[in-house]
Amino acid sequence: MKTPLLLAFASLTMAGCAGMDAGECRSASWYDLGFRDAIFGMQRQDEVYAMQCGRHGAEPDRARYAQGWREGVWEFDQRKAHGGVD
Repeated sequence: MKTPLLLAFASLTMAGCAGMDAGECRSASWYDLGFRDAIFGMQRQDEVYAMQCGRHGAEPDRARYAQGWREGVWEFDQRKAHGGVD
């Protein structure tokens, strides 16, 4: 049961990444993207965003992304340690 759900999530996540256009790359909240990636238990995706946004001549704010990701990992670990959120 978990495998189909995981595959669906992965395909949606990858589709979301692939869909970033030039405007989204330039106006993205890199902190929020980093936090979101971490809270879902994902590894850092800043290289993926850099490659995709580089096609549009944009560069992600890696420092803000990393800050959001670190704080998201902390939150993810806290939720996991306490059995999740009710």
